[in-house]
Amino acid sequence: MKLRVLGSAGAEFPDFRPPAFLIDDSLLLDAGTISAVLTEEEQWQIRSIFITHAHLDHIRGIPALADNIIIKSLRHLVTVYGTEPVIDALRTHLLNGTIWPDFTALPTPDEPVLRYDIITPGRPLTLGCYDHVRRCSDGYVLTAVEVNHTVPAVGYCVEKNGVRLVYTGDTGPTDAIWQAASGADALIVEVSFPNSMASMATLTRHLCCSQLEQELAKMAVLPTRILITHPKPQYYAQIREEVDALGLGQMELLRDGNVYDF
Repeated sequence: MKLRVLGSAGAEFPDFRPPAFLIDDSLLLDAGTISAVLTEEEQWQIRSIFITHAHLDHIRGIPALADNIIIKSLRHLVTVYGTEPVIDALRTHLLNGTIWPDFTALPTPDEPVLRYDIITPGRPLTLGCYDHVRRCSDGYVLTAVEVNHTVPAVGYCVEKNGVRLVYTGDTGPTDAIWQAASGADALIVEVSFPNSMASMATLTRHLCCSQLEQELAKMAVLPTRILITHPKPQYYAQIREEVDALGLGQMELLRDGNVYDF
């Protein structure tokens, strides 16, 4: 399983982009960053987008991707997966024909460039994988797990060929996802604020490093790699120092553009 970090920041500044994690070139976890990084050919390889929650920094890349596909006149369908509140928000507030065209009906309702698929937390979904233009027999199993944020939100457990990656999305202190993450090959987990802003993290249902330490203690076995995402760029250096101070060799603070193989 190859992981490419298109964006991993908790706000947008030069060299800091909103969250998006590309798996094996075709499956995207969150869509804060797409066309600002990927070439045309790389964009056409995306088949599936799994959204954790409906905040703008996690969905804002979808409209531009859809527009790029339709302008190129490609017969290419991208499926956007999310819980019912997420899909409702996309339909009502973003791809609604006013803020942006409804690409689930364009160029025609029978052959759109986007379609929605509502997922249920806790229910595994089997998904085929793609090698450029052909479907592969060995696919993914994705399971959404509810987390604790200011809007309905989930994280995702992604499994393929015995490799397990867990992504929390945005969350404050939570419980269920740590069972899925225990002993995983990789955990992508948020730390948005430095410890000095713990009260802000609590208010906004994010994490700081001291809170993350408490959350990691809920797992029976720590993941092989722990990748920290969603830092506020203004506090990146401070958060990096606090991450290093935890003394976990498998933990690192992400930067946009990182690539990993699991």
